[in-house]
Amino acid sequence: MTSYDQVKSKFKTLRFSSIADSIESVIKTAEDNDLSYLEFTEMLVDDELSRRNKNRIRLNMKKAGFPYEKHLSEFDYKHQTTITKKQVSSLLDFGFIDNRQNIVFIGPPGVGKTHLATGIGLKAVQSGYKVLFTTALSLVEILDIAELKGELKKKINSLLKFDIVIIDELGYLPMDKTSMYNLFQLINALYEYRSIIITTNKEFTSWGDFFFEDNVAVPIVDRLIHHSHIFMLGGESYRLKQKMKG
Repeated sequence: MTSYDQVKSKFKTLRFSSIADSIESVIKTAEDNDLSYLEFTEMLVDDELSRRNKNRIRLNMKKAGFPYEKHLSEFDYKHQTTITKKQVSSLLDFGFIDNRQNIVFIGPPGVGKTHLATGIGLKAVQSGYKVLFTTALSLVEILDIAELKGELKKKINSLLKFDIVIIDELGYLPMDKTSMYNLFQLINALYEYRSIIITTNKEFTSWGDFFFEDNVAVPIVDRLIHHSHIFMLGGESYRLKQKMKG
């Protein structure tokens, strides 16, 4: 007589671990609801797909490297009035990813740029996209180390596996010549192939300040703003306001 353990073992051999774990409960549900063989089979498949999707999202969330979870539902549109909930919500069909478009948030520190970028990134992961979050400083260090090892192309190719690369705080610190060209190589590789979300405290006309050379700043800006959604955020620092309240 066939036992649950025998059936579970066979499913695990086929790497259907979710079905193996839930087979008893699914069979009981099927019996209690007098389901047909076809309905029972669909239940098994749906359960496996659901668990695999949850595991994939959990893995992609870990790979994304978010420093913290900042959800869009927590964003204070009453304080930050230079962008509307409707504008942000319009991005959440993720057509910008499918069309290889970019998002750029420009504004002074503390006005919600990172919160918005992170919130959109979290939603994207939950929708099945692969996201990488990094600060500009960390990204430049990674690229510089790869360049020193003669592995820049390999590193860039690994970053191209993500659907979105979020680069936070671009422009807060100046870059040397090597870092500038390494970053350009990445931006050029991502251009019209993957989507980028940038947060920066510098308007595009001032990017020469931290790139030092306009002949690097101009082509980077050109690739970022082509097919992009640009949001200029203003107002006082939300973090400073909260601190003063405390």
